[in-house]
Amino acid sequence: MERNRSDENLEVNAAPRAPSGAAVMRSSVTDALTRAFFEEWAQTGLGALSLERVAKRAGVGKAALYRRWPSKQDMAIELIKAVGLNLTSIPDSGSLLEDLRLILLSLRRTLRHPLIRRILPDLHAEMARTSALSSEIRATLQYERRERGKMIVDRAIARGELLASADRELANDALASILYWRIIVTGGRVNRAEIEKIAQFIAAGLTA
Repeated sequence: MERNRSDENLEVNAAPRAPSGAAVMRSSVTDALTRAFFEEWAQTGLGALSLERVAKRAGVGKAALYRRWPSKQDMAIELIKAVGLNLTSIPDSGSLLEDLRLILLSLRRTLRHPLIRRILPDLHAEMARTSALSSEIRATLQYERRERGKMIVDRAIARGELLASADRELANDALASILYWRIIVTGGRVNRAEIEKIAQFIAAGLTA
């Protein structure tokens, strides 16, 4: 029996079927859906986002999307975590001030991305409305980011640059909030000279 042009064909083409009979999920289709999801989110907001429009934007059928993610919330949580956990990984530079510069530069690159600038405020609004989304993001993405911030303080303590009583939570709040306010809330720019000022400000606060 001839197979109709389906989502499975869009993903698999002439590749042999998996032994279980399930369609092979090509990474190129997943990547296209991921890009389309964030583009659609930036355009409409998560509340108004349609998975059907995401599939259409990606150039695949709806079944390709639903095979990967059963709902909009599941897709949002998985993709945010996948993207977020690859951010702000900072090697040990050997000094607190340089570690702070590096993490601030990494955060700035993230916050300056045109899609992220539009998505982040909407994500935080949705987290306030949706407890499941909030708990998932806070338990993984925010926890991971803050652990990396704490690592910078712990390195400085180990080097003798900071006292063991240095406030890790305050360091994290300062790192994230200053750039978020400048770039996302006010729509301003943060150049390298300002990155240097912010790094020195945070370092001075931690050593006070």
